[in-house]
Amino acid sequence: MLSNLKPASVWRYFGEIMQIPRPSKHEEKISAYLQKFGRDHNYETLSDELGNVLIRKPASKGYEQSQGVCLQAHMDMVCEKNSDKVFDFLKDGIQPILDGEWLTADGTTLGADDGIGVAAILAILDDNTIEHGPLEALFTVDEETGLTGAGGLSTEWLKSDILLNFDDEDEGEFCIGCAGGIDTTVAIDYTTRYCPAGEVAYRVKVSGLKGGHSGDDINKGLGCANKMLTRILWNATDKCKIGLAHIDGGNLRNAIAREAYADIVVAKEFDTDFQKMVDEFRKNLTFEFRSTEPDLKVELTPIDVPQLLIDRDTQHNLLNSLFACAHGVLAMSREIPNFVETSTNLASVKMDDHQIHIATSQRSSVESAKFAAAQKIEATFRMIGAHVSHGDGYPGWTPNPSSRVLKVGVNTYKAMFGHDPIVRAIHAGLECGLIGEKYPKMDMISYGPTLRGVHSPDERIEIKTVQMFWDLTLQILKNLK
Repeated sequence: MLSNLKPASVWRYFGEIMQIPRPSKHEEKISAYLQKFGRDHNYETLSDELGNVLIRKPASKGYEQSQGVCLQAHMDMVCEKNSDKVFDFLKDGIQPILDGEWLTADGTTLGADDGIGVAAILAILDDNTIEHGPLEALFTVDEETGLTGAGGLSTEWLKSDILLNFDDEDEGEFCIGCAGGIDTTVAIDYTTRYCPAGEVAYRVKVSGLKGGHSGDDINKGLGCANKMLTRILWNATDKCKIGLAHIDGGNLRNAIAREAYADIVVAKEFDTDFQKMVDEFRKNLTFEFRSTEPDLKVELTPIDVPQLLIDRDTQHNLLNSLFACAHGVLAMSREIPNFVETSTNLASVKMDDHQIHIATSQRSSVESAKFAAAQKIEATFRMIGAHVSHGDGYPGWTPNPSSRVLKVGVNTYKAMFGHDPIVRAIHAGLECGLIGEKYPKMDMISYGPTLRGVHSPDERIEIKTVQMFWDLTLQILKNLK
């Protein structure tokens, strides 16, 4: 399927990478593949205890005195699939689909974030006709669930002066800054009670949402399934006296929740009112999100009556706190027009036999605002006596408009394509912030081909922009002499 796409070497490596399972925190197979590639090419190849891989390629003839350049991409991928798709991300290879000018996958994420960056680097390492200075290829693990690969990077590893990060998602732009982030997780203890007699049971499900990246897409008016479901349940608890047996919504901390469901019971005397209420919310939500979520579904399906329910106090506290929990944009930048400064994502709600677990993530380009957003979430759940904890977080990447590599990139792009590229910072986490913290003199930019729907089964890559990205990269390497 990919054999006729250009540039052939990039797509060939991407095809190989798609067949290697590489969920975050399970990168053993892709790490071994990259190390074998380095050894097979007789390049200096290193790996660390985290699984990060570094491959060094000598400069091409005439470029020996050029500044060293590090090409960087992360090897893990977000593993999301449609609920009806049978797929094991620990075993199965991605199934690509050509859709006109785009490449997508069959019911799962494609893994172009950041598999296409890895593939481009391998194609550069494999081609001895390319002109470049001393190269280092850095492949990091666990970018998607905590940036721990970049966070654990040795300060003694890299020798390069310049870093080209291949994790941007819009052709025609250079990223020179990003937001920092932190995770806030919540655990709520609960007990159970027996379901009273005379109840009927339903599964309430919200689905069909686009989901998307919790940073780049947070300001696009997309729906959060967890918030929509909670809105229905909160109202139904008060008006129809429902009992909650189970709740499950969202998956990944850096993805906007696409689906959520709850198993509930309701007394027969309130059954008709409850069905009418859910139907009313279906109409309201469909209208409210008509332009951004055209495939939204709110479904009510009869199920067997469960034996046990969550205790009443926990149900009350859970739904109140979830309804009150902030989600979305918290502040826009006061300096950069139309740029999100601070946001939060109500990512997932899960249950085990004793606790309800809630995962959220906060982002901001202002470090103090990042922590304030996390504390806002903490305060919401502390009011109900929940256990709240914060991750270590990661720093933002401060823009450097006078960067030499940025100047080379902008001039190269304009000469090749006849117009200026966009130069911007993004409201998403990039490893550049962590790498820059460890290598403060490193001159960095981030760019790549056009991706859409990342972190969701709608992920796709615009085929023609891969050639543009490839041609631009080779010319930048040549111009950095």
